[in-house]
Amino acid sequence: MDPSNTQQLVSPEAEIGPDVTVGPFSVVEAGAVIGAGTRIGAQSYVCRGTTLGRDNVVHMGVYLGDEPQDRGYEGAPTRVVIGDRNVFREGTTVHRGTTEGSETRIGNDCFFMANSHVAHNCVVGDGVFLANGALLGGHAEVGDRAFLSGNTAVHQHVRVGKLALLQGVSAASRDVPPFCIVVGVNVLRGVNVVGLRRAGLDRQRIAAVRQAYRSLFFGRPNLGRARAELRAELERTDAMTPELLELFAFLDRGRNGFCAADPRPRGPVDAD
Repeated sequence: MDPSNTQQLVSPEAEIGPDVTVGPFSVVEAGAVIGAGTRIGAQSYVCRGTTLGRDNVVHMGVYLGDEPQDRGYEGAPTRVVIGDRNVFREGTTVHRGTTEGSETRIGNDCFFMANSHVAHNCVVGDGVFLANGALLGGHAEVGDRAFLSGNTAVHQHVRVGKLALLQGVSAASRDVPPFCIVVGVNVLRGVNVVGLRRAGLDRQRIAAVRQAYRSLFFGRPNLGRARAELRAELERTDAMTPELLELFAFLDRGRNGFCAADPRPRGPVDAD
């Protein structure tokens, strides 16, 4: 960063790591922390209470750490904590927490496409993709390597599981189980097989997830009963995989209800 460049509005009370670049007409407020190797484009704004890790790329017109869009916010000191190697494209907004001492947290290696939004107190894992216009409501949680397609919306307090996929212009007001695909509003439409393959799972482990999806979500009379029966069968046959453990742990923590499979016949329930 060139301290002689008067087009930069960087507070001397901001903590700036080595090899950071800040584009013209960008603002970095006092108390912000910018990790080594991070690049901030023109006309972006990094607010107080925001911590960026190493090697992040912030494109033009990005706003990180502004006050939450929450009428309960009363000016308390809150934070945004962002990990390493994330990309924020044009117009992305990330808001800080609402209650004193709380924070919005983003992991590593995420990609936020243009005009995506992360609201106050969200928790976003590693390798998450938010495509153009994707929105996270307050207190939402998104698991590692989940993919939110263009113009999708996740309601406040809703959880999206690991390697889940929301198709374009879909929405979730109920929890989205790991490894599943959501279409429309709260409708499960199979397993994210492509995502599982890219994550390195072999055919046997993918087949186990597919079978669990059929047993739990497709035409289920009662999710609680189906979950207990499947867990007992997997433990009896010593067939529990890491993915199924992840799935059961997610379901055990449910508080918002879960997206359900479309009961209408539409061919195979496996989406690949």
